[in-house]
Amino acid sequence: MNSWETIKLIRDYQEDNVYILQLNRPESMNALNTKMGTELIECFDYLKQLKDLRVLIFTGSGEKSFCVGGDLKERKGMSHTEWKLQHDIFEDAYKALRELPFPTIAAVNGYALGGGMEMMLSCDLCYLAEHAKMGLPEVKIGIIPGAGGTQLLPRAIPIKIAKEFLYSGKQMSADEARHLGLANGVFSPNSLLEETLKMAKKIAKNAPLSLKALKQSIDRGIQTDINTALSIELEEYYKCANSKDREEGIVAFNEKRVPVWQGI
Repeated sequence: MNSWETIKLIRDYQEDNVYILQLNRPESMNALNTKMGTELIECFDYLKQLKDLRVLIFTGSGEKSFCVGGDLKERKGMSHTEWKLQHDIFEDAYKALRELPFPTIAAVNGYALGGGMEMMLSCDLCYLAEHAKMGLPEVKIGIIPGAGGTQLLPRAIPIKIAKEFLYSGKQMSADEARHLGLANGVFSPNSLLEETLKMAKKIAKNAPLSLKALKQSIDRGIQTDINTALSIELEEYYKCANSKDREEGIVAFNEKRVPVWQGI
């Protein structure tokens, strides 16, 4: 398996087709530097090749922070050209995260600020530790979110509430995030990963082609008109209906046994 400096890929739960990608710069509260951006791109390319991967959990190391966004210490003194080159890497990394074909779950174990909140928003599901704090504070340092924050947040919560958080740069609590529909659940820090794994394992037991088709149907369809969206749904439906896994699913149901998915 590949080895990276700023991230860890944990395969302890491989038997359940669940992998954990952990941001691993705890000394910097898992801030995103150029090295991490490059390694995330490499890791996402690697993950897309894995035949057994059905669900990816995204979390941070330590107990304080999921990710506090871009590493401002590294950015100090950067020229405009250097800033742009670094941001190109970040853009590619976040695009790759959003385009992963399988379900992704953020297990937010602390602060998720700036690019950290954008990572959270880029995942399909989100579970929070009780002490987690989220926000997009870029306006306070003279920029705006540039990895999806201005587009993903207003698509996830009411637009006026999203604008309030973006204009003020203030943080929201885990309870606020749950109330606004940004989080699927809130747990104690000690049980966050365990509870996230429960849902990941439940999802991973389902047909892998169906999971990928669901993600495509939802993510592509939600951006367009209803008739186009329904056509997208049917396109994905027949990918599953014409598969070996659909045949296996029906046979297993009638034989009252657990299906053996092949992903074909």
